[in-house]
Amino acid sequence: MTEHTVRSFSQDLEELQGDLARMGGLAEDMLSDAIQAIATRDLVLAETVVARDPQVDALQVEAEKKILRLLALRQPLARDLRQTISALKIAAELERIGDLAKSIAKRVKLVDSIEAPSALKGVARMGKLVTAQLKRVLDAYSALETDAANRVWSRDEEVDEHYQSLFREVVTYMIEDPRTISACAHLLFVAKNLERIGDHCTNIAEEVHFLVTGEQLPTDRPKVDALNSQ
Repeated sequence: MTEHTVRSFSQDLEELQGDLARMGGLAEDMLSDAIQAIATRDLVLAETVVARDPQVDALQVEAEKKILRLLALRQPLARDLRQTISALKIAAELERIGDLAKSIAKRVKLVDSIEAPSALKGVARMGKLVTAQLKRVLDAYSALETDAANRVWSRDEEVDEHYQSLFREVVTYMIEDPRTISACAHLLFVAKNLERIGDHCTNIAEEVHFLVTGEQLPTDRPKVDALNSQ
């Protein structure tokens, strides 16, 4: 490549990184606000989360266009290729996180009747953990730090443990008071969405590791499968 071409490709990548940073920041804010809305039963805040989802979708579409253009015109190799492909995959992960945050926000009015402070606090704790995971993995991607990404990957088990514990607590509450079954079912969906967001965070961590090292993390991700083993 000529110096002009290399500089232009570098500028294209920087612009793409900026798009992903904005997308990640928006997804992070949506998740944080969705958890806050659930914890405080704030319908107005929940509506703002739902309203922001199209912005995430639009950023993903724009990022995909830029990535496809880079692949077609620049034909990157080695690390440049890994960086371009990883950006495509990470954009998809962030779009899904935005969708799941929106889904959580939509359930705020459906769990409003639950009088189970400990369960709601459990959701808030799990949400705080997952939000921290998202922030850490976005920071790892921005700094291209494999150690930080690997720590996010290894902590997925902790997210699963929170989900298993919360699942049992909510099911017990449903058994004790069948009138709460409908609302509690939606609370379980919230918990499951958080668990899935945790999985998306570990997917991003895997992409960061591959981008920097050119190697895949082990296929056996740390998992807790206590529910299925019973």
